[in-house]
Amino acid sequence: MIEREYGRLDVLVNNAGVLRRKTAAEVSAGDLLPEFETNVLGMVRVVHAMLPLLRRSPAARIVNVSSDSAVFAKATEQGSMFARSHESFAYSATKAAVNMLTVKYANAFADVPGTAHIKINAVTPGYVATGLNGFKGERTPDEGARAVVHWATVGADGESGGFFDDSGRMPW
Repeated sequence: MIEREYGRLDVLVNNAGVLRRKTAAEVSAGDLLPEFETNVLGMVRVVHAMLPLLRRSPAARIVNVSSDSAVFAKATEQGSMFARSHESFAYSATKAAVNMLTVKYANAFADVPGTAHIKINAVTPGYVATGLNGFKGERTPDEGARAVVHWATVGADGESGGFFDDSGRMPW
């Protein structure tokens, strides 16, 4: 349908996310599969499926929605919400994988003919009140969308292969 109506795709936002509440002590390898299937492999499948249409765009942008919970510095900060949040065991790991794949895609796109114009970044919307967290987040969906929209519309001089929130570059 996109190809038939528009002939190209200018912006792709990968915002799929599944969070199953199990702690590290409870989770088995099989328990990890649904989250990795959606959050990581789903993102890869969508990028792969849309790549022909993205190549036709003069300035394609991909935004992979990530999470603050994927930041190693936050996860190791004693007493922080991210260090204490044991129920998002698999979710945090999947978003760290999304961040690494974003970097790998950015490096590949820079070197592969026909994809150098594609900019791809990982973006965290912050702790947004959504169904994923029982609407307990501190930010509204509109506030969370700011960084996503910014990186979906970044100019030709914008970065690719980074991890950002609405105030700028995030630590890995």
